Amino acid sequence: MTTGDSVLIRGPRPNFPLVSASTYRFMAGGIGITPIVTMIRAAELEGTPWTLLYGGRSRDSMAFLDELAQYGDRVCIVPEDEQGRLPLQDWLALPEPDSLVYCCGPPGLLDAVEQQCATWPSGSLHIERFTPREVGAPVLDEPFEVELVKTGTTIVVEPGTSILDAVARSGVPTLSACQEGTCGTCETAVLEGIPEHRDSVLDDEERAANDYMMICVSRSLTPRLKLDL
Repeated sequence: MTTGDSVLIRGPRPNFPLVSASTYRFMAGGIGITPIVTMIRAAELEGTPWTLLYGGRSRDSMAFLDELAQYGDRVCIVPEDEQGRLPLQDWLALPEPDSLVYCCGPPGLLDAVEQQCATWPSGSLHIERFTPREVGAPVLDEPFEVELVKTGTTIVVEPGTSILDAVARSGVPTLSACQEGTCGTCETAVLEGIPEHRDSVLDDEERAANDYMMICVSRSLTPRLKLDL
């Protein structure tokens, strides 16, 4: 790259926004407290009731404890070396239709919270992952076609090759960052076909709608996809 070269960029994409709700149940594990703290500040400004369940290996390893102390019993601190694991079943046993659950932390915590929130109303749980969720082998483990509507070309995506790589090899510019389905940079509109969502960004409702897909990891459930590229 030299002076004068053109660079394709895109602004930040909020994958973990705070949606308006009557109450919030915040949960954090380890460094996952970082985005949760900013949400607590926002909830305070709006005057929205909230509670926080925050776990870590030990008090010495847990950030923001001094700041969180001002909120009194709305905050439950659970150092693992003192109290064991977070009491998720106690906190999430009864679904609350008007409450949203926000959780950020290690994969084990996120998976456990997802299980506990299975009986909550759809859309109640919002999580952010630092690492991609585990997925099995692709359902359609064979070549499929992808029509790029804006460029008027059709490419073939072979097994073991991502749509992102196949598009790039065809000479069509794309945006990507993590290439593991966690950042949302490569989000692309789906015009026809049914994608197999293998990302860690979209929620269940968004996946069911099939309006968008992350082309760095997701594939196809149909022999052909039509994308807005």
